[in-house]
Amino acid sequence: MRRSRKDGDSVDEERDSRRRRIVDSPSSPAEEPLVPYNDDEDDERRVLDHSGGAEEVGRRVETEEEDDDDDDDDDPYGRGSILDKSNRQVEVRRDCPYLDTVNRQVLDFDFERFCSVSLSNLNVYACLVCGKYYQGRGKKSHAYTHSLEAGHHVYINLRTEKVYCLPDGYEINDPSLDDIRYVLNPRFSREQVEQLDKNKQWSRALDGSDYLPGMVGLNNIQKTDFVNVTIQSLMRVTPLRNFFLIPENYQHCRSQLVHRFGELTRKIWHARNFKGQVSPHEFLQAVMKASKKRFRIGVQSEPVEFMSWLLNTLHTDLRISKKSSSIIHKCFQGELEVVKETQNKAISERKEGGGEHNGALKIMDGATENNNIGTETYRMPFLMLGLDLPEPPLFKDVMEKNIIPQVPLFNILKKFDGETVTTTVRPPARMRYRVTRLPQYLIVHMRRFTKNNFFREKNPTLVNFPVKNLELKDYIPLPPPTKENEKLRSKYDLIANIVHDGKPDEGFYRVFVQRKSEELWYEMQDLHVSETLPQMVALSEAYMQIYEQQQ
Repeated sequence: MRRSRKDGDSVDEERDSRRRRIVDSPSSPAEEPLVPYNDDEDDERRVLDHSGGAEEVGRRVETEEEDDDDDDDDDPYGRGSILDKSNRQVEVRRDCPYLDTVNRQVLDFDFERFCSVSLSNLNVYACLVCGKYYQGRGKKSHAYTHSLEAGHHVYINLRTEKVYCLPDGYEINDPSLDDIRYVLNPRFSREQVEQLDKNKQWSRALDGSDYLPGMVGLNNIQKTDFVNVTIQSLMRVTPLRNFFLIPENYQHCRSQLVHRFGELTRKIWHARNFKGQVSPHEFLQAVMKASKKRFRIGVQSEPVEFMSWLLNTLHTDLRISKKSSSIIHKCFQGELEVVKETQNKAISERKEGGGEHNGALKIMDGATENNNIGTETYRMPFLMLGLDLPEPPLFKDVMEKNIIPQVPLFNILKKFDGETVTTTVRPPARMRYRVTRLPQYLIVHMRRFTKNNFFREKNPTLVNFPVKNLELKDYIPLPPPTKENEKLRSKYDLIANIVHDGKPDEGFYRVFVQRKSEELWYEMQDLHVSETLPQMVALSEAYMQIYEQQQ
């Protein structure tokens, strides 16, 4: 039996009226008062939520810009598409009930920013209750799951520094969280940077301990004391420190090492840290990657090798073009004149073969020949000067003890007077060095360690040096200043002294550094920082020193 059109119309009307009743019913999820705000639903549900007439007292809704930090919120693994990213709206509230659960004692932003579950470094949030790192904040993310399982509700995005409450999903705008943002990413204005060396004020950590900004201990992760002493000594170089305290100075640079070094510098000099020490973990990871594991955690290396590599790598990464300079060269680069005398093989062979040679001088490419000795003169830049120590005595004295010899710094500086000959074995040559331009900061290195076929030896010779007023012009010839009215600046003050204690392969490094605001000296060994007397600085086995030119 065929149904008439009239019957069909009545069925359609009945179906429409039933639909209307369902939508208008109070149990509809669009107007359900207990349904939390959810940014994963489609646009229709979102429009209903916001137009449903709920009172927005003391709240505002803002459109979040489309940036990288939301790309993986809902689906950290990229499964499924997310609708209409640019129009996503996140509620901003000031009255979060969970702010009292934030535990500043457990927060540590020194370590690598990887999710503790997926080990991904994309879109990572830190839980402000337990301090662990989790990825994303959407419904399928690890942070969302952690908020439900552990009942921890406050999270900060480690890149954008925005704080969210999960699982509700709203952003928290509260000034009480600013101290956490300052620890996560310390900031300095140019005025603050200029006042750093005048600051005599101590800071207090959360555990009640006092510390001096710039004089904080560095964590020895595993045999990384050679990195710690190098960093601590470079932190005393004022122009270098000031350059790295302001990230705008190296925004153009893409090198991870440069940015990690800048982060570490800001953390060391930050006056509002939660604890009185810093862990250079992220910087060490960048060092391992940039040096292709030449320097790595768990393997002891020499500070002089690390210092040389670090300064050259930072210079290469910072310069804009091949001919341009950098803050590294402005601070540390000087110039040497080198005279190299080598035995001329061709002349020797001709003499042995009976050929005539009248001993006349020949000039060839800036080099001269005289009696089968070729002399070549050239200039070369340097970042540090290596000083040779005299050989220690082989025999014991009457008291059956080895005599520890002492040598004044001026004696070993004579290597650079332009007259003292230094003999090299490979290639065989006689070298003479003369300083033609002094740097603003002079790094000198005492060659304490020698390697032979069997073992590594350490020279225990003590070097006597002045802590203040090292006058170089009395001991090595210096060129006159380039400008007429300019005064020759050849006086230097010690600002850092790296020391090696113990046996060659089992020893450890520590450093003496000067605090400029009070001209006090501090001894630093990893996390241990203590004030010391200037007289104690000169009694140690100096390994590497940084001197500052008097202005």
